[in-house]
This record gives sequence, structure tokens and C-alpha cells, in this order.
Amino acid sequence: MKDTASVADLKESAHPQKKISHRDPLTGLPNRILFDGRLQQAIRIYKRRQQPFAVVSLELDGIKNINDRHGRVVGDQVLTALSENMKCALRRGDLLARLCGQEFAAVLLDVSSTQDCLPVITRLLEAATQPVTVDDLVLHASASMGISLYPQVGDADAEGILELATLAALDAKRAGRNLYHFHDATQSSPLPLQEDCVERIRQALCVPEFVLFYQPKVNMASGQVIGAEALVRWLHPERGLLAPSEFLPLIEDHQLTVDLGEWVIETALRQMEDWQVDGLAISISVNIGTHQLLQAGFIERLTAILAEHPSIRPTSLELEIQGGGAQDAQQLAQVVRACREMGLSIALDDFGAGSSSLNDLKRLPANVLKIDPSFIRDILDSIEDLNILEGVLGLAAAFRRQFIAEGVESVEHGLLLLRLGCDLAQGYGIAQPMEAHDLPGWVAAWRPDPSWIEATTEGLDDRLLVYTSVEHKSWIAAIEDYLKGNRDSEPLLNRHQCRLGAFVDAGEQAGHNSDKTFQALAAQHWRIHAMCAGIVKLHTMDKTAEGLARIPDVQVLLDKLLEQMKSFRVKI
Repeated sequence: MKDTASVADLKESAHPQKKISHRDPLTGLPNRILFDGRLQQAIRIYKRRQQPFAVVSLELDGIKNINDRHGRVVGDQVLTALSENMKCALRRGDLLARLCGQEFAAVLLDVSSTQDCLPVITRLLEAATQPVTVDDLVLHASASMGISLYPQVGDADAEGILELATLAALDAKRAGRNLYHFHDATQSSPLPLQEDCVERIRQALCVPEFVLFYQPKVNMASGQVIGAEALVRWLHPERGLLAPSEFLPLIEDHQLTVDLGEWVIETALRQMEDWQVDGLAISISVNIGTHQLLQAGFIERLTAILAEHPSIRPTSLELEIQGGGAQDAQQLAQVVRACREMGLSIALDDFGAGSSSLNDLKRLPANVLKIDPSFIRDILDSIEDLNILEGVLGLAAAFRRQFIAEGVESVEHGLLLLRLGCDLAQGYGIAQPMEAHDLPGWVAAWRPDPSWIEATTEGLDDRLLVYTSVEHKSWIAAIEDYLKGNRDSEPLLNRHQCRLGAFVDAGEQAGHNSDKTFQALAAQHWRIHAMCAGIVKLHTMDKTAEGLARIPDVQVLLDKLLEQMKSFRVKI
């Protein structure tokens, strides 16, 4: 593992500009993007070397009270001091990241059991709860920590592993704070579908033991909170808060799916009424399966539920459905059409993720497309994913559908989406799912990132800038991997065939050579390609170390090029 950590460190040192963009500006810790990369790397290493690891989700409590009482500057000093304490509590090779606000996460390498974790977990909790002195004030915060162990969590992906740790942290928070809680892997693996499992879920629905969490959906350009998605969780008395993946598969295609779906709709409508009393009018979307939609009498039951909540307009409720497939396609389209006629909004969830997506778009009268997170996650670094996303956005626009991006993990993701013309979004970079009582305060306090507002007010709908950035950053990273032996073939990017190169060639043919800003733009682009060619040549001459040392210089040239393009955007 030491070799892997040193390679990661070398990669960061070779990318000073990239390091800044992947660091939290307040604490200097890695941000969500860098954390996700390290977590995915840990999964790959396990699959190759069978080296287990743990993921920690940690939330600091009390920072908001410090901000409210003593001011944001003091609160930031406390947060920074505690971040440094926690970082020092970890071992060499472990990673601590600040995801957002008061939420942190860590990857602990080479641990296979709760006993292996305990020493570092104990130190981390102590570090997070140490008193901090600011001027004459002695200030305290508390912490709630959850831990999930891989591979004990099964085949979960990076997002799933972190979600399980976050759910365990919620258990710790409910138990009294300043505690840690391990995700119970022995009980959390899906059980076989049998009558006792179904009956237990039936009992949970009668109590009920189910709760709804709400994840906001926002307009990143205007700063408006446009709604929230209701997400069901099972607050199990022994196992704690369970994610849908741990119980919904047990009742797939069972009548209980319908019963639970109706409970979700009823609960969401009742919650909307409560919020209205408190002055918050917000639209809510609920997930609904095709099995429920195709049940006889679904429209009649939905009409009856809505009638019990006359203060909630049907237009405030959105049904999110996943691809229906070819089976019963005509009946499904009729039901969806009937829902639209009632005034409900219909969204196609996880759009683009399955082979049926185009057929669903054609035959289902949905008015909203929710772009699958898999198309969003890597758009900052992958030109292929960026091309796919632009195609999906174009498809949505061609069919005159509103679109919203799921899985926005960072400010940078949001900024790129805005420049591609996608204003609506949700994701952990905006807000994690929260309990109902927390949503009104979040809505009142939320403001879009200043860079989002700036991009909007400047009208920077500059796709050439976006593509130049992603295309060349991806290429430079590939060259670095080639020099380090992480890929076999030399990555090629012809300066006449990349998007900016084609623009420069077209400008020269149009006679823009006399324009000094155009000349500077073309010259800078040529320098980047020439320097990269020289770096590759050094590698062929067995001067790889010298080539790697020049990578940061290319990054600086690229940053200057992007700044030149921003000033040239009107002419572009």
C-alpha cells in the first residue's frame, strides 16, 4: 500500500493547479472529488491485492451554533483547527476529506475488522471533540461518526460504501453524539425473499418504522430551490437506518411495494401540508415503480389520496418513474397520460442509463428528464463523458423536455453544467438528503456558489471553453500516466483536430490573423501541444523524470490559455 500512496502523492505534486481545484479552500483538505478518486482506487486495489479498508463518515455538530453566536470568522477558525486535529490523528496513507459544510469523510487503509479500526477511530473522535481556543473563547464541538468496512459491505460501489457509513453516523447521532457506530455488515446484506422477511416489512409499514428524507433540487443560476425528492429509509429498531437497497429488493413485484409506495405519497403530502403551515411551499417528487403504476385502480387510489389533502395542488407533486421497458408499454403510457391530465408532473428517472431510455422518451408523456448520475460524475476529467452528456442534453432539448442533473458532487460540476445550459440540479455537492425538520432552515439559508452566479450574469455559455479545458486536462493526465507506465500507448491529441484547434484553423481561414488577441490565443495553444510533444520525446530518450518535471509547466500554460479564452469569449 505504501507504493500506491507514494504514486498518488507524486501525482498530486506533479499537478499543482489540479491540487488546488481538488482541495477545500478553507481547510486545505481534499474535497469530494479527490476523496471519491481515492475511494475508487481503494476498491481497485482490493480487487487486485485483497487489501481491505474502511470508510468513515463524520459530522461535526455545534459549528452552526458557534457561527450564529460568535460569527462566521470564529466558526471557520474552529473548523480549520479541528480539521488539522483530525488529519493528524490518521495514519500515514489514510485520507481525510471535507465533503461540504460540517461533513467529513476518511478512507482508512489496510483494516479488516472493527478491532483494526478502533485505535484510529478513537483518536479521530478525540481530535474532533478537542476544545479550540479563539482569542479569549474556549469553544467546543461534538461529532458523530459512522464506519463501513470493505469488503464486508458486499459489492457496493464508492457512493454506496459512503452512504452506508453516513447511515451509521446517523445512528451515532441519534444515540447521543460524540459516538461512533459501525455499519452492521452481518445483518445488512440482502436476505433471501421469504415469507418472514415480507411479513417483517409489512409490520414495519404498519407501525410505521419507515421515514422520509428529502434531498433539495435547485436552480443553480437563479438560486431558487425548486423542490425536493422524497427518499424512503427504514428506521429498523435493531439495525438502525437502512437504505432502500437493503429492503426494496425483498418486495420487488410484491403487493407490499404498492402499499409502501402509497405510504410514501401520503406521507409526502402530509409533510407538504405541515411545511405550508410554517410558510414553506415546495414541490415534492416521489419515486414510483412501474409495478405500482400498472396496478388496477391506481389512478382512482391516487385521486382519493390527493382529495384527502385539498390544500396541496396536484401540480406540486411529481412522480419519478424509471424506464418501463417494452412490457405493458401501452398501458403504462395511458396511466402516465392520466397522471398528467390530473396536473401531476412526470419525470423519467435515471435517464440514459438503460437501453429503454429512448423508447421511454418517445412513448411516455413525461415533462422532466433526470439525467443519470453516471453521466455527471466524471465530466470534469473525461472528454468521452462530456460528449455523452452534451448528447443527452441535446436530446432532451430536441424533445422539449425540462432536464435536471443528478449527482452534482462539487462546485466545479455545477459550473460546467451551467456552461452547457443545464441550470437544474441536485446532488451531494448541493445538499445531502435530510430529515423533514431540517429542510425549511436549509431552504432559507441556501445560496448558490458565487461562481455560478458570475457564470450566469456574464452569460458565459461557452462550450468551446468547456471542451478546451476538459479535453486538454484529460490529455495531459493521460500523458502523465503514459510516462509513469500506467498506460501502454501514447495519448494523441492533434492540435488541428481538437475543438480549439479546429476553431483556430477556421479563424485563420476567415482572416482573423491580424487580431492580436486571436494571435495570442493561437500561439498559446501551439505552445501547449509543442511542450507535450517534447515531454513525450524525453520519455522516448529515457529522460522520463525530466518529462514528468515539465508537466506542471503545461498546466500553467493551459490555465493561461483558458483565461485568454474567457476574455475572447465574445468573439468566440
